[in-house]
Amino acid sequence: MRLVLGSSSPRRLELLGRLGIKPDRITSPDIDETPWAGELPRDYVLRMAQEKASAVARDADEVLIAGDTTVAVGRRILGQAVDATEQRRFLQLISGRRHHVLSAVCVVATDGTTRTKISDSLVKFKRFEATEIDAYISSGEGQGKAGGYAIQGQAEAFVVAMSGSYSGIMGLPLYETRNLLISSGYSVV
Repeated sequence: MRLVLGSSSPRRLELLGRLGIKPDRITSPDIDETPWAGELPRDYVLRMAQEKASAVARDADEVLIAGDTTVAVGRRILGQAVDATEQRRFLQLISGRRHHVLSAVCVVATDGTTRTKISDSLVKFKRFEATEIDAYISSGEGQGKAGGYAIQGQAEAFVVAMSGSYSGIMGLPLYETRNLLISSGYSVV
């Protein structure tokens, strides 16, 4: 049985490695990731994981895994920061506030059965000084990351409190992923 990773995220590949898994094939799904009008963050992240899984072709002997991670402040979805202006807006919004990091995983078994799980973690950052935001943006670390930051890098030093799945905040919740793979017939140590 072969495994396909439907993601271009180097972080998801690294996290799968923590489970002792090396995908046989990696394919980046090409989908529109624009939230629908009025779509709630939880619904959005589940839809994205499922659409990414649906967008990747797989052979009959392949199990497919796809995922999505987003940051939510109330009903607001903070996707991947596309530029420094958006990243600054995101960081100002989450400064000193608790926010959710939602990470959904979708696994398609060889028989075509689709299973999806979501991890909901809470993160609270310190209140940022303007100079801290400037320095973090200059580092380039949060570009293209949900909420404008990467928890596994410099941003970790700003965490006041965190609960939930650290790997989910990084982009692939390992507990949920492992269980989905096992229930789909894929052997995991």
